[in-house]
Amino acid sequence: IMCGIFGTISSSLIDNSKLKALAKHSKQRGTDSSGLIVFKNFKYNISRADYDIEKLLQKVKISGSKVVFGHSRLITNGLSDNQPVVRENIAAIHNGIIVNEDEIWEKLTVPRLQKIDSEVIVAISKEFLENNGTIEELPAHILSLCKGIVACALVLPAYGKLLLFSNNGSLYVGSNDGNTYFASERYGLTLIECQDIEQIKGNALILDIPISTNDFAIKDELTRTEDLIPAFKYFSAEESLLEYRKHNIKRCTKCILPETMPFIKFDEEGVCNYCKSYKPRNNPKPKEELFKLVEPYRRKGNAPDCIVPFSGGRDSSYALHLIVNELKMKPVTYTYDWGMVTDLGRRNISRMCAQLGVENIIVAADISKKRKNIRMNLEAWLKSPHLGMMAMLTAGDKHFFRYVEDIKKQTGINLNLWGINPLEVTFFKTGFLGIEPDFEERRVYSHGAIKQLRYHSKRFKAMMQSPGYFNSSLWDTLSGEYYRSFTEKKDYYHIFDYWRWEEDIINDVLLNVYDWEKALDTSTTWRIGDGTAAFYNYVYYTVAGFTEHDTFRSNQIREGQLDREKALELVENENRPRYQNIRWYLDTLGLDFERVIKIVNSIPKLYNI
Repeated sequence: IMCGIFGTISSSLIDNSKLKALAKHSKQRGTDSSGLIVFKNFKYNISRADYDIEKLLQKVKISGSKVVFGHSRLITNGLSDNQPVVRENIAAIHNGIIVNEDEIWEKLTVPRLQKIDSEVIVAISKEFLENNGTIEELPAHILSLCKGIVACALVLPAYGKLLLFSNNGSLYVGSNDGNTYFASERYGLTLIECQDIEQIKGNALILDIPISTNDFAIKDELTRTEDLIPAFKYFSAEESLLEYRKHNIKRCTKCILPETMPFIKFDEEGVCNYCKSYKPRNNPKPKEELFKLVEPYRRKGNAPDCIVPFSGGRDSSYALHLIVNELKMKPVTYTYDWGMVTDLGRRNISRMCAQLGVENIIVAADISKKRKNIRMNLEAWLKSPHLGMMAMLTAGDKHFFRYVEDIKKQTGINLNLWGINPLEVTFFKTGFLGIEPDFEERRVYSHGAIKQLRYHSKRFKAMMQSPGYFNSSLWDTLSGEYYRSFTEKKDYYHIFDYWRWEEDIINDVLLNVYDWEKALDTSTTWRIGDGTAAFYNYVYYTVAGFTEHDTFRSNQIREGQLDREKALELVENENRPRYQNIRWYLDTLGLDFERVIKIVNSIPKLYNI
């Protein structure tokens, strides 16, 4: 679970305005569900709900209380994993994901009762204390067993103790007017003018709270009757609907681009114009230049000095590894969750940040709204399928570029270091709109007013073929693309401008050093945390006979990193339909798998079958 946790222990009575400010800021990390622990009438009361924390605070009476702890979260695995997590007389509010929970449960004698990964924290605590372990030793014991991000407020009423501990620094504590406050981010505490703000990282803070031997009084208020994303069930009949033909399409004799690639031309030797116009992109500048550029940003002590936009994907994960271990910077990672980040992606975020001891700040969109936007655009697309309009399905993630500016303001850190792969240039996504490739473009994302106006005019014509595109998502789409393509980027550098991108080295480090998790339904490590990629690549392959894997492998061939025969072998596997991921995507959007796939399969092909 990626959530915002917060709380206060007051010497007199709760300051409602400060508590509400902490709660409001915690919503940045997600608003699907919320929970509170309130000490009142000599016992601890727990309230959990499937709506946002500000609404819950309005319903729960906290007047007269001196202790309130809470969280606001984004749903990842459904309604069954809300917090606080309770077992008998122990409760926990946990920000993070424990990635080895099954392994830990095998070692414990207490039985598992819930689906949520965070339950293992209270189970470890119960067994440890029953075996005469001390409260002082408990946080270190938990952190020694758990892999993944653990930023936790552990409530032990029978002992009159609150334990605050973290392995990555996503937990801060401060004071104001004699009251103690904690929050997932420093900025939350600065909002309420806390003094003596300290980061809890690797150590633990033990605070006194009122003793109570009563059981927790629990009240759950669930208005949803089912999970947002149904549990995955395999259906062989469904999977058999996914087509996968080995096409006999003419391909470039140097790379592997097929004749269905937009604006492709072959010379008399069968070499394509993409190869002939290609200029090497994977020739990094001297690393020493980047060391000089970042030197003015370095901070003394343990203070963080750069922001790393972090999707949990292959390239941003390896970039984070380089930034910490080679560049010797002290980063804060920033993740924008727009509803299409899979649990696999979140688990890899948790792995990397925990092992590197790096704080992770999450900005969660209004997930239900974002998924509704995608659904409306996909329905419009299904009425008039157009390969040039596939980008409408991923338009919602472009606010990634917007919120990094907010994180800069909140943290006071200007430098942001990006891990964008220089070989991810596709051209065909806009090519299918009728836009010729700009071989001089050096960026993965094109910038400039003229290019954007040309792009939007072409897209507008395509949208006219299916009026359903003119829906309430349009402003979200246009504003996201504005922040990506028009806003000025300052204090902004790309790691792979200075480190050569080497796939074998990257995979070796991620898989063997960080135990990075791969997907079950594909051999590639690329795009596996992205919930949209499997679907749009299925569409491209079914209709045009190639995917972004073909363009990526072709770029590797041109860079001298891969031979053509190996590239063909790789894409044969990588282009296979990913049933599990496609099913997750359509389930998440509330669309019928069979209906959607049959429409995709019926689209006229750009090649001869």
